[in-house]
Amino acid sequence: MADIKPRIRAPQSPKKGEIVEIKTLVQHEMESGQRKDAQGMIIPRKIINTVTAKYNGKDVFAGKLEPAMSAPLYIAFSMRVDDSGTLEMSWVDDDGSVYKAEQKITVAG
Repeated sequence: MADIKPRIRAPQSPKKGEIVEIKTLVQHEMESGQRKDAQGMIIPRKIINTVTAKYNGKDVFAGKLEPAMSAPLYIAFSMRVDDSGTLEMSWVDDDGSVYKAEQKITVAG
């Protein structure tokens, strides 16, 4: 699958100290390695196996994914925002490919 572009959705103007929900979506095949092609050969496993999130350089979320994850890959998590900053996320594929996305969040008031 070429040109994978992850998306992040976060509130644009949360209040200081607010718990916000972060939603992410990655269009990826998430092939489990358990299916066979038309010739009966096993299709090699190819999944995003790790996802991490940092807010202003500090870890706020990390997960190890297994082949049972569905495609497209949707993950949501909550975090507290005390200051304006940048949410940086990365997704790592079995083949070592890394997909990245950023979302700026501006704390209101």
